[in-house]
Amino acid sequence: MKLNRVCAAALLAVASVSQVFAQGTYPNKPILWVVPYAPGGGTDVIARPLAIKVGQALGQTIVYDNRGGAGGFIGAEFVSRAAPDGYTFLVAAGNTHIFPTLLYPKVPFDPVKDFSPVTNFAIIPNVLVAYPAFPPNNLKEIVSYAKANPGKINWASSGNGAGGHLGLVLFAKNTGIDVVHVPFKGAGPATTAMLAGQTDLLLANTGVFLSQIRAGKLKVLGVAATKRLGAMPDAQTFAEQGFPLESASFYGLMAPAKTSQAIITKLNEETVKILKTPEEQKRLADNGAFPVGDTPAQFAAWLKKEVDTWGPVIRENNIKPD
Repeated sequence: MKLNRVCAAALLAVASVSQVFAQGTYPNKPILWVVPYAPGGGTDVIARPLAIKVGQALGQTIVYDNRGGAGGFIGAEFVSRAAPDGYTFLVAAGNTHIFPTLLYPKVPFDPVKDFSPVTNFAIIPNVLVAYPAFPPNNLKEIVSYAKANPGKINWASSGNGAGGHLGLVLFAKNTGIDVVHVPFKGAGPATTAMLAGQTDLLLANTGVFLSQIRAGKLKVLGVAATKRLGAMPDAQTFAEQGFPLESASFYGLMAPAKTSQAIITKLNEETVKILKTPEEQKRLADNGAFPVGDTPAQFAAWLKKEVDTWGPVIRENNIKPD
C-alpha cells in the first residue's frame, strides 16, 4: 500500500507539471537569474542581453540579480537552496562549477548534486597579452627570453587558482620556463598594473582588456583556444604557435536540483534558439566569445571534462586559493 501511495504521488506530480505546460501557465510570473558577481563584469556582457531576449521569448520578465561576494559562493549557495519551481536560476561560471571543490576544503554547496544544468551560453577563451615594451612578440620568443632570463618575467593573474593562473602554470611546466607569478584581486587590477608597466604578461578573459587591445595599449601574444577569435582574427592561437593550450571561462544557466525536466527543457529550448540566431552569434563573437547552446547532458559532460583537466594541475602544483 505504501508503494502504491508513492507511485500515485509521483504520477500526480507528473500530471500536475504536464497540465501546467498544457495550459501554457509556465511561466506566470517573473523569473530570477542570479549572477554571483558584482555588476559590470564579463558575466554581464554575456548574460544580461541574453536574459532580456529569453524573457521576451517566455513572455515574462527575467529579473537579473547581481548577488556578488565570496568569489561567487554567495549567489551559488542562494540558488542551490531555492525552491526548484522554475523561477530561480544561476548564471554559473568556473568559480561556481569547476574550481570550488578543487581549491577549497569546504564549499557551501555541491556543484553537481545541488544543481541541474540547463545550457552553456558561451565559452570565452583566455588571451595572453603583454605590456607593449615587453620584448617578446610571440610564444616562441617568450620561451627563449624566459630561459635566457630565468625568474625575470612577471606574469600577472586575477588570483591564485584562477583560470589564467592555472594556464600559466601549465604553460610554464610544459615549456620548462621559470616565471614569477604575481596574483591580483581580480583581472581588472591585474590589467591596471600591466598598463602601468608593473607586470609583463597576463592570461585572462578577452572581455577584460579587449578595448585596451583595440586601442593599442596592450599586445596579444596568443589565444588559448583551438581556433581564432572573431573579435581578433589576426591573433594566433597557442596551438598554431606550437604550444597547444586551452584555457577559458564559461557562462551558463543552472537550475536548483530537482527542478522538473519539463521546465529545464523549456528553458533550454528557448535559450538555445536565441543563441543560434545570427544576431546573438555575432554579438557574442564581437565580445571574444564562442557561442555554445548545448543540451543539459552535454553541458554536464563538458563541466566534468574541465574538472578532470584542471584537477591534476591544482593538486600536482599544490595551488591554494588567495
